Amino acid sequence: MTQPQKGICAEPNLHAQYLLLNVIDDDSEAVRAKLARVLDIFEHFESEHYEAMVTGVVAIGTGYWTEVYPGLIPVELMPFPDMQCEDRSAPTMPCDLFIQIRADRLDICHAIGIEVMDLLRLHVEMVEQIRGFRYLDGRDLTGYLYAADNPRGMKRREVAIVNENDPDFSGGSYLHVQRYKHDLRRWHSLSSRQQEQVMGTTQQHNLVSAEQSESSHSVRANIITTESGKAGLIKQGMPYGDMVSQGLMFVSCSASARPFKAMLHSQIYGNGDGDYDRWLDFTNAETGAAFFAPSVTFIREQAKNIESE
Repeated sequence: MTQPQKGICAEPNLHAQYLLLNVIDDDSEAVRAKLARVLDIFEHFESEHYEAMVTGVVAIGTGYWTEVYPGLIPVELMPFPDMQCEDRSAPTMPCDLFIQIRADRLDICHAIGIEVMDLLRLHVEMVEQIRGFRYLDGRDLTGYLYAADNPRGMKRREVAIVNENDPDFSGGSYLHVQRYKHDLRRWHSLSSRQQEQVMGTTQQHNLVSAEQSESSHSVRANIITTESGKAGLIKQGMPYGDMVSQGLMFVSCSASARPFKAMLHSQIYGNGDGDYDRWLDFTNAETGAAFFAPSVTFIREQAKNIESE
C-alpha cells in the first residue's frame, strides 16, 4: 500500500512555514532525487522532536510536473483555474514546487525550512515564503472559526487521498494554494449582525445564523461534495500577517481537482442570481497555484530509479 505524505491529512498545528519555489536549472534528475531527501528532513525532525508534531508536504506544480516526472501524469492534473467576475478574481501565480512545513514549535518550522532551502538552493529561486500561525482557537483573523467543516478522523483520508482508481498516483493529493489579503479595517467596521450576514454563521459557536443567505460565505464556499455526499476537500491553511498586512494562506487537499474548482466558481460567480461570496468584499486573493503531492512511496521510488540507471 502506498504511503501518503503526513501533512495532507494532519490535524492543525500551531505554526507553519509555506515555501513557493521555481526551479531555475535543467537538472530535473537532481531535483527528483532531492525531493526524496526533503522527506528525509521531515522524518528526522519528526523523530528528534516528536513533541512538536512535525508534518510536511512536498508538492509539484502542474507546469513543472512533466519536467521532473516525464511520462507519468495524474489523471486530473490541470493548471490553476484562473477566474474573474467584476471586481472578484482568483489570479494565478504558477510555481514549480510547494513545501509546507508545520509544527507546534516555531523554531522547528524555521530549522526545517533552513535545511530544505540549503538542500534545494542550487536548483531553485524563492517566489514567496509565508509564515502561518494558529489564531486563538483555530480562527481566521476575521474572528470566525476556520475550516470548521473539515472532515474528521478516517474521513480525512477518504476526502484528501487519491485511491486505487488512479493506481500510479494512489496515496497522492491535489493541492490548491492561494494567499488572501484581508481588509480588516473594513471588516471590523461592520456590526456583529452584518458580519453574520457575510459569514452565515455565528462567530462564537459557528452555528448557522438566522442572517444566512445564498451569498453567505458558509453557503458559497461549502457546496463542495463528492458523489457520496461528503465534503470534497480538506482545508489546511492558516492565518498569516504582520503589523502592515494580514490574511489567510489557503491550502486545500483533495482526492480530485474538481471540488476546489467548483468551490471557487461558486464563490466568484455565485449561483447565477448575483449571489457571489460576500466574504470576497473584504479579502482579495493575490496568488493562486495548483500542485500535486505524490505519495511518499512514489517520490522515493522515482529517486531510486535514478540511482539504478
